[in-house]
Amino acid sequence: QVQLVESGGGLVQAGGSLSLSCTVSGRTFSSYTIGWFRQAPGKEREFVTAIDQSSIYTKYADSVTGRFTISRENAKNTVYLQMNSLKPEDTGVYYCAARETWYEVISPRAYDYWGQGTQVTVSS
Repeated sequence: QVQLVESGGGLVQAGGSLSLSCTVSGRTFSSYTIGWFRQAPGKEREFVTAIDQSSIYTKYADSVTGRFTISRENAKNTVYLQMNSLKPEDTGVYYCAARETWYEVISPRAYDYWGQGTQVTVSS
């Protein structure tokens, strides 16, 4: 079984920065593509970004391109999400998720394992 734990959420003013972490345990971390998703109250879960097993491929939602950066450190079983120039519309619960292939990475249904989420609130 694979377990994912997010950390680093919090409250920040618009224009500020936050860094999230996703630590994975239970299986070989380097075997997994990792994605970040977010969900605002009353809205569907949406894709934010993803990174493949070897950090060769990354993909970003248009809404975060140029502001967010995903990276991973396989030796620490951890994926990072650096969020800069935050906007109130970035508010939501941020989830990391794992899957074994780099395919349809923007679809939540394609992921096999999920963390519990961490709250990010951006005030205006």
